Amino acid sequence: MKRWFAGLGMLVIFLLSASAQEKKYGLYAVGFYNLENLFDTIHDEGKNDYEYLPQGAVKWNGMKYFAKLKNMSTVLAEIGTDRLPNVGASVIGVSEVENSRVMTDLVNQPALKERGMRFVHIEGPDRRGVDCALIYNPRFFTPEKSFLQPYIYEEKDSAQRTRGFLTVQGKLAGDDVTFIVCHWPSRAAVSYYRERAGEQVRALKDSILKASPGMKIMVMGDMNDDPFSPSMAKSLGAKREMKEVADGDLYNPWWNILTRQGQGTLMYDGKWNLFDQIVMSSTLLDTDGKRDYSTLKFFKNEIFMRNYLFQTEGRYKGNTKRTHAGGVWLNGYSDHLPVVLYLVKEMK
Repeated sequence: MKRWFAGLGMLVIFLLSASAQEKKYGLYAVGFYNLENLFDTIHDEGKNDYEYLPQGAVKWNGMKYFAKLKNMSTVLAEIGTDRLPNVGASVIGVSEVENSRVMTDLVNQPALKERGMRFVHIEGPDRRGVDCALIYNPRFFTPEKSFLQPYIYEEKDSAQRTRGFLTVQGKLAGDDVTFIVCHWPSRAAVSYYRERAGEQVRALKDSILKASPGMKIMVMGDMNDDPFSPSMAKSLGAKREMKEVADGDLYNPWWNILTRQGQGTLMYDGKWNLFDQIVMSSTLLDTDGKRDYSTLKFFKNEIFMRNYLFQTEGRYKGNTKRTHAGGVWLNGYSDHLPVVLYLVKEMK
Protein backbone atom coordinates (compact mmCIF):
# COMPACT_ATOMS: atom_id res chain seq x y z
CA MET A 1 0.00 0.00 0.00
CA LYS A 2 1.31 3.43 -0.92
CA ARG A 3 0.49 6.54 1.09
CA TRP A 4 0.57 10.16 0.07
CA PHE A 5 0.00 12.93 2.61
CA ALA A 6 -1.75 15.96 1.16
CA GLY A 7 -0.93 19.33 2.70
CA LEU A 8 -4.56 20.37 2.65
CA GLY A 9 -5.34 21.01 6.27
CA MET A 10 -6.86 17.98 7.96
CA LEU A 11 -7.08 15.64 4.99
CA VAL A 12 -4.91 12.60 4.51
CA ILE A 13 -5.41 10.54 1.35
CA PHE A 14 -4.51 6.86 1.24
CA LEU A 15 -4.33 5.44 -2.28
CA LEU A 16 -4.77 1.69 -2.34
CA SER A 17 -3.00 0.68 -5.51
CA ALA A 18 -4.27 -2.90 -5.46
CA SER A 19 -7.92 -1.94 -5.72
CA ALA A 20 -7.46 1.52 -7.23
CA GLN A 21 -9.79 2.67 -4.48
CA GLU A 22 -9.28 6.11 -3.01
CA LYS A 23 -10.14 6.78 0.59
CA LYS A 24 -10.01 10.03 2.50
CA TYR A 25 -9.10 10.31 6.14
CA GLY A 26 -9.29 13.07 8.67
CA LEU A 27 -6.16 13.67 10.71
CA TYR A 28 -6.44 15.25 14.16
CA ALA A 29 -3.67 16.44 16.48
CA VAL A 30 -3.87 16.24 20.27
CA GLY A 31 -1.14 17.88 22.35
CA PHE A 32 0.03 18.62 25.86
CA TYR A 33 2.28 21.42 27.13
CA ASN A 34 3.44 22.46 30.59
CA LEU A 35 3.41 26.27 30.38
CA GLU A 36 5.74 26.71 33.38
CA ASN A 37 4.20 29.25 35.70
CA LEU A 38 1.69 31.15 33.60
CA PHE A 39 0.72 33.63 36.33
CA ASP A 40 -0.91 37.02 36.01
CA THR A 41 0.23 39.95 38.18
CA ILE A 42 -2.74 39.89 40.57
CA HIS A 43 -2.76 38.09 43.93
CA ASP A 44 -5.34 35.30 44.22
CA GLU A 45 -6.65 35.17 47.76
CA GLY A 46 -5.63 32.03 49.61
CA LYS A 47 -2.88 31.14 47.10
CA ASN A 48 0.89 31.34 47.55
CA ASP A 49 1.46 33.24 44.31
CA TYR A 50 3.61 35.98 45.85
CA GLU A 51 6.68 35.05 43.80
CA TYR A 52 4.78 36.11 40.67
CA LEU A 53 3.74 39.58 41.77
CA PRO A 54 5.49 42.86 40.87
CA GLN A 55 7.12 42.98 44.30
CA GLY A 56 7.87 39.22 44.30
CA ALA A 57 11.11 37.32 43.82
CA VAL A 58 10.97 37.34 40.01
CA LYS A 59 9.63 40.91 39.78
CA TRP A 60 6.71 39.75 37.66
CA ASN A 61 5.06 42.63 35.84
CA GLY A 62 2.77 43.40 32.93
CA MET A 63 5.54 43.50 30.36
CA LYS A 64 6.81 40.05 31.36
CA TYR A 65 3.30 38.64 31.60
CA PHE A 66 2.27 39.72 28.11
CA ALA A 67 5.58 38.51 26.68
CA LYS A 68 4.89 35.15 28.31
CA LEU A 69 1.39 35.03 26.80
CA LYS A 70 2.78 35.78 23.34
CA ASN A 71 5.45 33.10 23.66
CA MET A 72 3.05 30.46 24.94
CA SER A 73 0.47 31.19 22.24
CA THR A 74 3.17 30.94 19.56
CA VAL A 75 4.07 27.41 20.66
CA LEU A 76 0.47 26.30 21.16
CA ALA A 77 -0.51 27.54 17.71
CA GLU A 78 2.36 25.58 16.12
CA ILE A 79 1.67 22.26 17.83
CA GLY A 80 0.43 19.84 15.17
CA THR A 81 1.40 22.06 12.23
CA ASP A 82 4.21 19.73 11.11
CA ARG A 83 1.50 17.51 9.64
CA LEU A 84 -1.46 19.89 9.69
CA PRO A 85 0.05 23.22 8.61
CA ASN A 86 -3.25 25.03 8.14
CA VAL A 87 -5.02 23.62 11.19
CA GLY A 88 -2.75 22.74 14.10
CA ALA A 89 -4.05 20.86 17.12
CA SER A 90 -7.70 20.16 17.79
CA VAL A 91 -7.12 19.76 21.53
CA ILE A 92 -4.21 20.69 23.82
CA GLY A 93 -3.99 19.98 27.52
CA VAL A 94 -1.93 22.47 29.54
CA SER A 95 -0.61 22.66 33.09
CA GLU A 96 0.76 25.36 35.41
CA VAL A 97 -1.87 27.97 34.62
CA GLU A 98 -3.03 30.18 37.47
CA ASN A 99 -6.70 30.79 36.75
CA SER A 100 -9.38 31.47 34.13
CA ARG A 101 -8.11 35.04 33.70
CA VAL A 102 -4.80 33.88 32.28
CA MET A 103 -6.58 31.32 30.10
CA THR A 104 -8.86 34.03 28.69
CA ASP A 105 -5.84 36.24 27.98
CA LEU A 106 -4.06 33.28 26.39
CA VAL A 107 -6.75 32.26 23.90
CA ASN A 108 -7.22 35.93 23.01
CA GLN A 109 -3.66 36.13 21.74
CA PRO A 110 -3.74 36.59 17.94
CA ALA A 111 -2.14 33.23 17.14
CA LEU A 112 -4.96 31.38 18.94
CA LYS A 113 -7.81 33.85 18.53
CA GLU A 114 -7.74 33.58 14.74
CA ARG A 115 -8.60 29.89 15.10
CA GLY A 116 -11.36 30.57 17.60
CA MET A 117 -9.69 28.49 20.31
CA ARG A 118 -11.58 28.07 23.58
CA PHE A 119 -10.79 26.46 26.91
CA VAL A 120 -12.08 24.46 29.86
CA HIS A 121 -10.67 25.33 33.28
CA ILE A 122 -11.84 24.47 36.80
CA GLU A 123 -10.19 26.16 39.77
CA GLY A 124 -8.34 23.64 41.91
CA PRO A 125 -6.93 23.45 45.45
CA ASP A 126 -3.19 23.68 44.70
CA ARG A 127 -1.50 25.95 47.23
CA ARG A 128 0.60 27.77 44.64
CA GLY A 129 -2.54 28.24 42.59
CA VAL A 130 -1.47 26.34 39.47
CA ASP A 131 -4.09 24.31 37.61
CA CYS A 132 -4.60 22.28 34.47
CA ALA A 133 -6.80 23.35 31.56
CA LEU A 134 -7.87 22.10 28.15
CA ILE A 135 -7.66 24.28 25.04
CA TYR A 136 -9.71 23.18 22.04
CA ASN A 137 -10.76 24.16 18.55
CA PRO A 138 -14.57 24.07 18.43
CA ARG A 139 -14.44 23.16 14.73
CA PHE A 140 -13.28 19.69 15.73
CA PHE A 141 -14.02 19.11 19.43
CA THR A 142 -17.27 19.76 21.28
CA PRO A 143 -17.06 19.48 25.09
CA GLU A 144 -20.17 18.08 26.73
CA LYS A 145 -19.17 17.45 30.34
CA SER A 146 -16.26 18.46 32.56
CA PHE A 147 -15.31 17.94 36.18
CA LEU A 148 -12.26 18.08 38.42
CA GLN A 149 -11.62 14.70 40.01
CA PRO A 150 -9.74 15.49 43.24
CA TYR A 151 -6.45 13.92 44.20
CA ILE A 152 -7.27 12.08 47.42
CA TYR A 153 -4.60 12.03 50.10
CA GLU A 154 -4.62 9.50 52.90
CA GLU A 155 -5.98 10.68 56.24
CA LYS A 156 -2.49 11.35 57.64
CA ASP A 157 -1.80 13.69 54.72
CA SER A 158 -5.20 15.37 54.62
CA ALA A 159 -3.72 18.84 55.17
CA GLN A 160 -1.97 18.65 51.79
CA ARG A 161 -3.46 20.13 48.63
CA THR A 162 -2.49 19.45 45.03
CA ARG A 163 -3.86 19.42 41.52
CA GLY A 164 -6.84 17.24 40.72
CA PHE A 165 -7.46 15.46 37.42
CA LEU A 166 -9.31 17.69 34.97
CA THR A 167 -11.70 15.45 33.05
CA VAL A 168 -13.38 16.69 29.89
CA GLN A 169 -15.75 14.56 27.83
CA GLY A 170 -17.19 15.36 24.43
CA LYS A 171 -17.00 14.57 20.75
CA LEU A 172 -13.91 14.70 18.56
CA ALA A 173 -14.58 13.99 14.87
CA GLY A 174 -17.95 12.63 15.96
CA ASP A 175 -16.49 10.07 18.39
CA ASP A 176 -17.03 10.01 22.15
CA VAL A 177 -13.75 10.93 23.81
CA THR A 178 -12.52 11.70 27.31
CA PHE A 179 -9.44 13.75 28.10
CA ILE A 180 -7.95 13.48 31.60
CA VAL A 181 -5.43 16.29 32.11
CA CYS A 182 -2.95 15.75 34.94
CA HIS A 183 -0.11 17.39 36.82
CA TRP A 184 1.01 14.78 39.31
CA PRO A 185 2.86 15.57 42.58
CA SER A 186 6.30 17.07 42.03
CA ARG A 187 9.69 15.37 42.37
CA ALA A 188 9.99 17.06 45.75
CA ALA A 189 7.55 14.38 46.93
CA VAL A 190 8.52 10.71 47.09
CA SER A 191 7.38 8.30 44.38
CA TYR A 192 4.57 7.00 46.58
CA TYR A 193 2.45 10.11 45.99
CA ARG A 194 2.74 9.85 42.22
CA GLU A 195 1.94 6.16 42.45
CA ARG A 196 -1.25 7.11 44.28
CA ALA A 197 -2.03 9.50 41.44
CA GLY A 198 -1.58 6.65 38.98
CA GLU A 199 -3.91 4.42 40.98
CA GLN A 200 -6.58 7.11 41.17
CA VAL A 201 -6.45 7.96 37.47
CA ARG A 202 -6.60 4.26 36.63
CA ALA A 203 -9.71 3.89 38.78
CA LEU A 204 -11.23 6.93 37.05
CA LYS A 205 -10.44 5.45 33.63
CA ASP A 206 -11.94 2.09 34.63
CA SER A 207 -15.16 3.69 35.87
CA ILE A 208 -15.55 5.64 32.62
CA LEU A 209 -15.00 2.53 30.51
CA LYS A 210 -17.44 0.55 32.66
CA ALA A 211 -20.14 3.13 31.98
CA SER A 212 -19.17 3.60 28.30
CA PRO A 213 -17.13 0.63 26.97
CA GLY A 214 -16.49 2.29 23.62
CA MET A 215 -15.17 5.54 25.10
CA LYS A 216 -11.84 6.70 23.71
CA ILE A 217 -9.73 7.94 26.62
CA MET A 218 -6.52 9.96 26.57
CA VAL A 219 -4.68 10.55 29.85
CA MET A 220 -2.24 13.41 29.40
CA GLY A 221 -0.07 15.60 31.54
CA ASP A 222 3.15 16.33 33.33
CA MET A 223 3.41 13.14 35.35
CA ASN A 224 6.72 14.12 37.01
CA ASP A 225 7.81 10.56 36.21
CA ASP A 226 9.12 8.71 33.17
CA PRO A 227 7.08 6.09 31.29
CA PHE A 228 8.90 3.24 33.06
CA SER A 229 8.44 4.72 36.55
CA PRO A 230 6.20 2.75 38.95
CA SER A 231 3.47 5.41 38.85
CA MET A 232 3.08 5.06 35.09
CA ALA A 233 4.02 1.45 34.37
CA LYS A 234 2.44 -0.23 37.41
CA SER A 235 -0.04 2.08 39.13
CA LEU A 236 -1.57 3.52 35.96
CA GLY A 237 -0.72 0.36 34.03
CA ALA A 238 0.29 2.03 30.75
CA LYS A 239 1.91 -0.63 28.54
CA ARG A 240 5.15 -0.24 26.62
CA GLU A 241 4.19 -2.26 23.53
CA MET A 242 0.91 -2.19 21.66
CA LYS A 243 0.81 -5.99 21.57
CA GLU A 244 0.68 -6.03 25.39
CA VAL A 245 -2.50 -3.93 25.52
CA ALA A 246 -5.68 -5.84 26.36
CA ASP A 247 -9.22 -4.46 26.40
CA GLY A 248 -9.44 -1.73 29.00
CA ASP A 249 -5.68 -1.23 29.18
CA LEU A 250 -3.66 1.88 28.34
CA TYR A 251 -0.86 2.18 25.80
CA ASN A 252 2.15 4.46 26.35
CA PRO A 253 3.82 5.33 23.02
CA TRP A 254 6.47 7.51 24.74
CA TRP A 255 8.32 4.70 26.50
CA ASN A 256 10.41 3.68 23.49
CA ILE A 257 11.00 7.29 22.43
CA LEU A 258 12.85 7.82 25.70
CA THR A 259 14.61 4.48 26.10
CA ARG A 260 15.46 3.71 22.46
CA GLN A 261 15.69 7.13 20.84
CA GLY A 262 17.00 9.01 23.87
CA GLN A 263 14.53 11.85 23.40
CA GLY A 264 12.76 13.58 26.26
CA THR A 265 10.76 16.65 27.21
CA LEU A 266 12.90 18.17 29.96
CA MET A 267 16.54 17.98 30.93
CA TYR A 268 18.06 17.61 34.39
CA ASP A 269 21.81 17.41 35.01
CA GLY A 270 22.41 16.88 31.31
CA LYS A 271 20.00 13.95 31.06
CA TRP A 272 16.65 13.86 29.31
CA ASN A 273 13.48 12.81 31.11
CA LEU A 274 10.10 12.33 29.48
CA PHE A 275 7.59 13.47 32.07
CA ASP A 276 5.08 14.88 29.55
CA GLN A 277 3.00 12.07 28.12
CA ILE A 278 -0.29 11.26 26.44
CA VAL A 279 -1.39 7.66 26.93
CA MET A 280 -4.49 6.14 25.38
CA SER A 281 -7.11 3.47 25.90
CA SER A 282 -7.23 0.30 23.80
CA THR A 283 -10.29 1.72 22.03
CA LEU A 284 -7.93 4.04 20.11
CA LEU A 285 -5.68 1.23 18.87
CA ASP A 286 -5.66 -0.96 15.78
CA THR A 287 -4.42 -3.94 17.80
CA ASP A 288 -5.95 -6.60 15.54
CA GLY A 289 -4.37 -5.23 12.37
CA LYS A 290 -7.69 -4.87 10.54
CA ARG A 291 -6.98 -1.25 9.57
CA ASP A 292 -10.50 -0.31 10.56
CA TYR A 293 -10.46 3.49 10.71
CA SER A 294 -14.21 3.94 10.84
CA THR A 295 -13.59 5.43 14.29
CA LEU A 296 -10.63 7.42 15.61
CA LYS A 297 -7.40 5.47 15.81
CA PHE A 298 -3.88 6.29 16.94
CA PHE A 299 -1.53 7.13 14.06
CA LYS A 300 1.71 8.68 15.35
CA ASN A 301 3.26 10.57 18.27
CA GLU A 302 6.09 13.10 18.44
CA ILE A 303 7.88 15.46 20.78
CA PHE A 304 7.30 18.96 19.42
CA MET A 305 10.59 20.75 18.81
CA ARG A 306 11.61 24.14 17.46
CA ASN A 307 15.06 25.74 17.59
CA TYR A 308 13.68 28.73 19.49
CA LEU A 309 12.68 26.47 22.40
CA PHE A 310 16.33 25.76 23.26
CA GLN A 311 19.24 27.68 24.75
CA THR A 312 21.74 28.36 21.96
CA GLU A 313 24.75 29.44 24.00
CA GLY A 314 26.30 29.50 27.43
CA ARG A 315 26.48 26.93 30.19
CA TYR A 316 23.03 25.52 29.47
CA LYS A 317 23.34 25.35 25.67
CA GLY A 318 21.01 22.66 24.34
CA ASN A 319 18.68 22.86 27.33
CA THR A 320 15.16 24.22 27.13
CA LYS A 321 14.88 28.01 27.19
CA ARG A 322 12.92 28.95 30.29
CA THR A 323 11.20 32.19 31.22
CA HIS A 324 13.72 32.70 34.03
CA ALA A 325 17.03 31.06 34.88
CA GLY A 326 19.28 31.93 37.79
CA GLY A 327 17.08 34.91 38.62
CA VAL A 328 17.48 36.36 35.14
CA TRP A 329 14.49 36.92 32.85
CA LEU A 330 15.25 35.21 29.53
CA ASN A 331 11.95 35.94 27.80
CA GLY A 332 11.87 32.21 27.12
CA TYR A 333 9.18 29.57 26.99
CA SER A 334 9.14 26.62 29.39
CA ASP A 335 11.40 24.06 31.02
CA HIS A 336 9.30 21.42 29.24
CA LEU A 337 8.78 20.58 25.58
CA PRO A 338 5.28 19.87 24.25
CA VAL A 339 4.15 16.49 23.00
CA VAL A 340 1.68 15.70 20.25
CA LEU A 341 -0.09 12.64 18.93
CA TYR A 342 -2.11 12.22 15.76
CA LEU A 343 -5.38 10.38 15.35
CA VAL A 344 -6.90 9.29 12.06
CA LYS A 345 -10.47 8.52 11.00
CA GLU A 346 -11.97 7.62 7.66
CA MET A 347 -14.13 10.34 6.17
CA LYS A 348 -17.39 9.04 4.70
